[in-house]
Amino acid sequence: MIDTSIELNADFTQRVVVKPTEYVWESSPMPGVERMKLDRIGDEIARATSLVRYAPNSSFSPHEHAGGEEIFVLDGVFGDEHGQYPAGTYIRNPIGTRHQPVIGAEGATIFVKLHQFKQARPKPVCDQHQCPALAPRIG
Repeated sequence: MIDTSIELNADFTQRVVVKPTEYVWESSPMPGVERMKLDRIGDEIARATSLVRYAPNSSFSPHEHAGGEEIFVLDGVFGDEHGQYPAGTYIRNPIGTRHQPVIGAEGATIFVKLHQFKQARPKPVCDQHQCPALAPRIG
């Protein structure tokens, strides 16, 4: 569950600009991993957009992405048990994906978006004959 009491640039109707001179890097819960929060609703489990900087030979504990994850590798080589991803690589981890980032000697900087995906809608338990609202509309 996302704690909505913590918000940073959370109103998507407002323009936000964060220049490199304004970056505030924070330590993450894992040693050797820092993040710069761009937008966020929530604390550790959050809808978030961040830059994440991994020191050479660092790692992050295994975890699941209950709301999905998108990654763009900006610098270095990001890796996990699925492969090694050099700068310029885009990765989308769907809802429920598990992985453990493990970074090599180059280190890595990534742009990451968390909890941005909507849960799949359940399929109706009736068809268009049983549920008139599902019937195609003419006109």
